[in-house]
Amino acid sequence: MNPKMTELRRKAMALPLSPGVYIMYNKSKKIIYIGKAKALKNRVSQYFGSQNNHAEKVRRMVDNVDYFEYIITDSEFEALILECSLIKQHTPKYNILLKDDKGYSYIRVSNDKWRKLTYELQKKDDDALYIGPYKSSFYVKQSVEEANKIFKLPTCNRKFPEDFGKARPCLNYHIKQCMAPCTGRVSFGEYDESVNQALDFLKGGSSESIKQLTAEMEKASEELEFERAAKIRDKITAVRKMADKQKVVAVSVPDQDVIAYFTDGERGCFQVFRFEGGRLTDHEHFIINDPMDDGEELRQFITGYYSMRPDIPRNLTLDRMPEDAELLEKWLSDKLGRRVYITAPQRSEQARLVSMCRKNAAEALAQIKGRTSREYGVLEELKDILGLDKIPAYIESYDISNLAGTENVAGMIVYENGKPLKSAYKKFKIKSFEGQDDYASMAEVLDRRFTEYEENRDSAEGFGRLPDLILLDGGQGQVSAVQPVLRKHGVDVALFGMVKDGSHRTRAITGSGGEISISSRRAVFTFISKMQDEVHRFAIGYHRQRRKNAVFKSSLTDIDGIGEVRAKALLKHFRTISNIRNADMEELENCPSMTRDSAAAVYNYYHKEG
Repeated sequence: MNPKMTELRRKAMALPLSPGVYIMYNKSKKIIYIGKAKALKNRVSQYFGSQNNHAEKVRRMVDNVDYFEYIITDSEFEALILECSLIKQHTPKYNILLKDDKGYSYIRVSNDKWRKLTYELQKKDDDALYIGPYKSSFYVKQSVEEANKIFKLPTCNRKFPEDFGKARPCLNYHIKQCMAPCTGRVSFGEYDESVNQALDFLKGGSSESIKQLTAEMEKASEELEFERAAKIRDKITAVRKMADKQKVVAVSVPDQDVIAYFTDGERGCFQVFRFEGGRLTDHEHFIINDPMDDGEELRQFITGYYSMRPDIPRNLTLDRMPEDAELLEKWLSDKLGRRVYITAPQRSEQARLVSMCRKNAAEALAQIKGRTSREYGVLEELKDILGLDKIPAYIESYDISNLAGTENVAGMIVYENGKPLKSAYKKFKIKSFEGQDDYASMAEVLDRRFTEYEENRDSAEGFGRLPDLILLDGGQGQVSAVQPVLRKHGVDVALFGMVKDGSHRTRAITGSGGEISISSRRAVFTFISKMQDEVHRFAIGYHRQRRKNAVFKSSLTDIDGIGEVRAKALLKHFRTISNIRNADMEELENCPSMTRDSAAAVYNYYHKEG
């Protein structure tokens, strides 16, 4: 904890209840965080109070604060503008800093006689024709790919007419996405006409392209060129099909951006969908390390994003309303020069768009971590069902196993980001009592686990890492037995039990508030069932291993001269008791750790006369 915490809180409590900007410095007098406040005293004092409700990133920032300064403004809106300016100027470590790595994109028309269309991120020093620049590389790439498919233009590296007839047509020809000029059976006039039609499509859009193609088709019919008219008709059909596909992500609001956020507690991702003319024209995502998720991140992302993106939409659709929505509307409206509206829809088409945007944010984050959005999706659903503050990225699950109170053991399994983390699995032998008592056994195991945490918490690995969620194999009794253990160690971790029905199948999750049915939540039900089966398998496997060793040990160590070391050596050498029983004297003598006398003792033990 910051040794200056008391002093910093005292200074914060002396701040005025005025709007302004606060600036946090470290010992090296470097700015590490800049924020704005409606009331400086209220906002800044929150940092230096209880740390329990702060995200890990906020706690680390506070630990590094040596002193702070502040600037009073006439209004909260002025504070917002000043905050944007200062963040851009000083780029503090703990603020959201967006990197603008997007350039302009171009449509390239090669300078060959048999022209080809490609998309490029920058102009090259050649004789080709470049159409653009365009703001969205996504839009250019998608449009060029559509044009090449619709008008069946080649996208390979073959050159014409040099490569006529040198190789068979590629797959694109067979799936009717290329006219295959490489065969030498396509006239230059037909090919050049298709290139011109593709350029008209790219410049004028699908509706204008359909008009022009329809006129050409009618003209060809009048001139009795029925084969050419049929080919143009096929192109019109392809353009219309492509337009229908685009309607899947088209919206009734002609000019808007959609922004959604997803976090797994360790990282966050902002996804942006950009619409112009009702059509998706661009999308991009930004990964945020150590998310705070305290409301300030959304505001700082919006101000940072539109500081580097001058094209501001009339409508901004978010997955949640920011606390400073009115201020952001005013700030965006001033930059655009006309009114900007911020909404957070709960239903209808717009809510569907927000949901799609958020799924893409989850997918982008999942790819970085080598996971899938489905795995993140089930964790998020589990978070909502259990009312957790964040996604349970690190889950520990426990089960007890015994046979009539003998060889009482427990198993602990770990799931990280929705997948088993087998390197973190642990086995426990119950030590504090003999006999069968699953409640006391579970309490002992968790007590030992969190004693280890207190000793290793600085490592933040293994037992030094706190789980986001603990799931016990059992009902309310197991949960009630473990709750005092968590209080004893001062550990604030979500605790629930996994309840089974009479057929030993998962039925529900139980906590201090009673049972929570998961039967209607297919993804969560499957996830919990697999986890419950896995922890049961692991615990019972350890129990069977203990029982097997006990049988071996009791059988061999009853022989005079055979202790644990020789018993282990015999089992390792012969593999089974049956093999030891059937071994002759010479074989027993040749076993490591054995002598002639000990070998004779073993042989005589298994060959006693009736």
